[in-house]
Amino acid sequence: MVLFKVKFTFQKRVQLAQSLWRLCWLSILTGALTFALGIYLKCELKRRSEVMDNTDIHLVPNTLIFVGLLSMLINFGGVKICNDSLDLAKFPRWKGYVEPYLISASLFTFLMLFASLLSYFMRGNLDASLKIGLKNGIRFYKDTDTPGRCYQKRTIDHIQMEFQCCGNNNYRDWFEVQWISNRYLDFNNREVRE
Repeated sequence: MVLFKVKFTFQKRVQLAQSLWRLCWLSILTGALTFALGIYLKCELKRRSEVMDNTDIHLVPNTLIFVGLLSMLINFGGVKICNDSLDLAKFPRWKGYVEPYLISASLFTFLMLFASLLSYFMRGNLDASLKIGLKNGIRFYKDTDTPGRCYQKRTIDHIQMEFQCCGNNNYRDWFEVQWISNRYLDFNNREVRE
């Protein structure tokens, strides 16, 4: 499957291999950055899991981690091919692998584009999950005695201090829910029951 047959002199082949070698290392660095971003996002989601609504939100960091690792692996192969193509004795060994490598690199480029678009479009799910989770967290803020919710009050306090916010719709969210624990209320009183 040859489109244009081109013959390179040794000097041109060296320049091409060096350029591709640099490009592969740049791709490895971007893959490492994507991987690190996925790890960071996953850690942040786990840290705030008490105020997140659903568990489907881990699709974004898992995709970033997978794509970052795959990018580093594919481009390490490209670096090896570029290095060995400079040596006339080693190049024939890689000659059969160049075409499958180019095909897999092209497919991976589309996978990377798909992962980027998926991450961008899933941003709304992350926002919605945090919004619903924060609303529920404010509603159950008073329930520090309930098993599974003992650290939720502390988590919400830390989020509000870290991001300098008071809920989804400013401070009004706190007035829409009862945030005083039921154990401190006298339900025999008619005004309290209302």
